[in-house]
Amino acid sequence: MIGYTMLGTKDLARSKLFYNPLFHMMGLSSCYEDEQVASWGDKKDDTVPRFFSCYPYDGKSASAGNGAMTTFRLASASAVDELYDMAMQCGGHDEGKPGFRPERYGDKFYVAYVRDPDGNKLAFACYDGKSNP
Repeated sequence: MIGYTMLGTKDLARSKLFYNPLFHMMGLSSCYEDEQVASWGDKKDDTVPRFFSCYPYDGKSASAGNGAMTTFRLASASAVDELYDMAMQCGGHDEGKPGFRPERYGDKFYVAYVRDPDGNKLAFACYDGKSNP
């Protein structure tokens, strides 16, 4: 259903320093970049949704939207933990430490929330956290 996600940045070099290690941990790589945009995904499989960080094309300053979030679905709770830790090391900001949220999402949904250096909200989620290998 999703073709690609695009988030604005005020500093593309800083954004790449944040996202490169996260996508590497997810097994994805850089697909395209120029002075305006960087993207990650799977170069060999264009059915895998791509993720873009870019300067807004209208020339105005990027701003994070309240209520907007990109969630990355992962296979295990340990992958959620690792990505959360990497995001914190790379300049991200905590919006909700890794854990279960049974009161809202059931007893298997394991998730962590972060903001990238531009304030864009991200989630790392495992839908079956109890089967953590």
